[in-house]
Amino acid sequence: MTQAARQDPARAPAPLPQPAAVAGWAVISAAISPVLLVIAWVWAGAVQPASYSPMRQTVSVMAGLGGTDRWIMTTALLVVGGCHLITAAGLTALRMPARILLVIAGLSSVGIALFPEPVIGSTPAHLAFTALGAGAIAIWPAFTVARTVPRPAVVSEVGAAIVTALFLILLAWLVSETQGGSDLGLAERLSSSVETCWPFVVAVSLWHAARRPGAGGGAPGLESDDEMACPGSFR
Repeated sequence: MTQAARQDPARAPAPLPQPAAVAGWAVISAAISPVLLVIAWVWAGAVQPASYSPMRQTVSVMAGLGGTDRWIMTTALLVVGGCHLITAAGLTALRMPARILLVIAGLSSVGIALFPEPVIGSTPAHLAFTALGAGAIAIWPAFTVARTVPRPAVVSEVGAAIVTALFLILLAWLVSETQGGSDLGLAERLSSSVETCWPFVVAVSLWHAARRPGAGGGAPGLESDDEMACPGSFR
């Protein structure tokens, strides 16, 4: 602490922000989403007619009005959407914009299930929810940067930037495949599986950081070149 800070307590640096607690049930809900999604599309794909191609056709086809046993994929989309909402509620270590984006992704998944594709073509509502959900989950990592000490690498500026760039590349590939590409199903499955896993990675990292011995980065009042206090960032 500097001499001036000792003389004037008002000028003393604020304590470094400690990692906020992450609810255990948020970690569980985040883990359920990617596992359930993969199980559902494998199961639903197994009961589709031979004409269905998982490489070319999306999972929305299996949940659509023309899908065989469409309840499998529809139920999975509803549960995955609900899990996103639960995870967003429990990730109190993240700022509100990140949690809101995860809510949007969850509601979009529910919307995709409630507004299924018709036998031929699609509907404006289904397309809108699909686009909104894909965009929200793709940019979500950019809003997960935390200011805590210690700070997991996945929620650092560099980590968030790298993951966001990767997700945007996947989104660009997915969009390009919608323009007559032959690998639309593959692009959708790869993108959704990777992106749906990320809330779990973030939740586990923050949960572990909050329980690390000495979390908080040191005694209050000590200055740090890398991390400064950010009052109100996590609540």
